[in-house]
Amino acid sequence: MYRLVCVDCGATYPPDEILYTCRRCGHLLAVEYDMESIRVDRDQWNRRPLSVWRYRELLPVTIEPVTLQEGGTPLYHLSRIGEELGLRHLYAKHEGMNPSGSFKDRGMTVGVSMALQLGKTTVACASTGNTSASLAVYAAKAGIPAVVLLPSGKVALGKVAQALMHGARVISIRGNFDRALEMVHELCLTHGLYLLNSVNPFRLEGQKTIGFEVLDQLSGVPDRMVLPVGNAGNISAVYKGFLELSALGFMDRLPMMTGIQAAGSAPVVRAVRENLPVVIPEPDPETVATAIRIGAPVNAEKALTAIRKTGGTAESVTDREILAMQKDLARKEGIGVEPASAASVAGVKRLVEMGEIDRDERIVCVVTGHLLKDPETVIKQCEPPIEIDADLPSLLSVL
Repeated sequence: MYRLVCVDCGATYPPDEILYTCRRCGHLLAVEYDMESIRVDRDQWNRRPLSVWRYRELLPVTIEPVTLQEGGTPLYHLSRIGEELGLRHLYAKHEGMNPSGSFKDRGMTVGVSMALQLGKTTVACASTGNTSASLAVYAAKAGIPAVVLLPSGKVALGKVAQALMHGARVISIRGNFDRALEMVHELCLTHGLYLLNSVNPFRLEGQKTIGFEVLDQLSGVPDRMVLPVGNAGNISAVYKGFLELSALGFMDRLPMMTGIQAAGSAPVVRAVRENLPVVIPEPDPETVATAIRIGAPVNAEKALTAIRKTGGTAESVTDREILAMQKDLARKEGIGVEPASAASVAGVKRLVEMGEIDRDERIVCVVTGHLLKDPETVIKQCEPPIEIDADLPSLLSVL
């Protein structure tokens, strides 16, 4: 049993009502479960495969879910990078190993399933790339149409290719992501499409399972969870999931929730640094990390709560730092991620240099998307292949 609850005024709504924000005050909604009615134990979960649906008692879907076996992503010990930073317990949760190559699949398996459960026949989103790719994939699996709005010229080619190949109606607008989100939100409200951006509280329910899996893979609670922040859905969702596990008695403390943004798109960082009660939008966000190039994060108020309630923090990193860490992850750890993903580990490096991290902390960085999501950025920063004549002496000369 669950209901929708406003995160600000506490107004409640029935679970089958189609709305994305509170009718009373306009703030975001969250899914609230009747925790006393939930009957589950660790042994029961442990008998199931590691995946999003391992934790189905804490998910709102009651029909057979639309699934591509998402979740169960690897948790890697960053031994070389950790040694360089003086961190013995540094890990990366590689969400790029999901079916469409990003963490968004966790939200979409739940979100598209909820669309069917609620009787909706078309789904839609605005996107900086990964959301559109994942929505297209899961809508195709469900057999329903998908509509995607993208900011023109601001989305990595690999992500556009995924949305197109999986049959979404892809529309590019002359404006940034924040304007695209406003437009698609209005479209869904006026024409009955089902909105699956992270303003949708059901989508975040899938994303919280990142934290559930981390606890199972570590066999304990990390001291710090570090996540890239764009629309701020992930950090909000993981925090919410931890609160639920605490209510069930599965956790006795919460990790310090730590958000990392790109320096050219860092409104959450500014709010934390200046102790602002709300986030002031960045009107012209810019960064090479296209997945987090968002100036007005929809879930900002939830993110600030997550950071402040756990004693966490937020920090920004430059594009140079992001790209350097992307290369380090690939060449020192064998982990290929897109730029936004590398921001979390780059942020840890920055926080270590600032003296903000205890070197004995057990730290989990969420790396959110696969290297092949943005091949153009990779090619631009790497040396091109060496071309030689087709003979052995030529080969030996370059070796």
